[in-house]
Amino acid sequence: MEYAGHVEDIPPAREEPAAASHAKGHQQHPLGIYFKIWGLLFVLSTASYLVDYFHFQGMLRWSLIIIFMLLKAGLIVAVFMHMVWERLALVYAIIVPPLLLVTLVGIGVLEADTTFAARETFFAPPPPPAEKPAAH
Repeated sequence: MEYAGHVEDIPPAREEPAAASHAKGHQQHPLGIYFKIWGLLFVLSTASYLVDYFHFQGMLRWSLIIIFMLLKAGLIVAVFMHMVWERLALVYAIIVPPLLLVTLVGIGVLEADTTFAARETFFAPPPPPAEKPAAH
């Protein structure tokens, strides 16, 4: 079906000011949020450095390092990659696969001892033969 009217009959599109059309699709965030996150990242990095400076050892050391690392990574993803302001479906699409991967690796770590014990049991070299006493 063809349009029966002339081009002049079509009403002109509403023209919006350039600033309004630019701001419509892009949300501007105050710089204060970024400065606060930079400060918090600096504090977390300092705390991570202090774990080594005070010579923490064992599980405390690794727990603190992993906690600080995850907090810093979460802040970077949330604010600097704008995940805080995204739709929930997009957040799930980006966050769930790495969490699933970490869960599967954790299950593998828990099962590693069982696998290692089974390999030691079934693939260990046979013990050396016992020496027989010499007959006189």
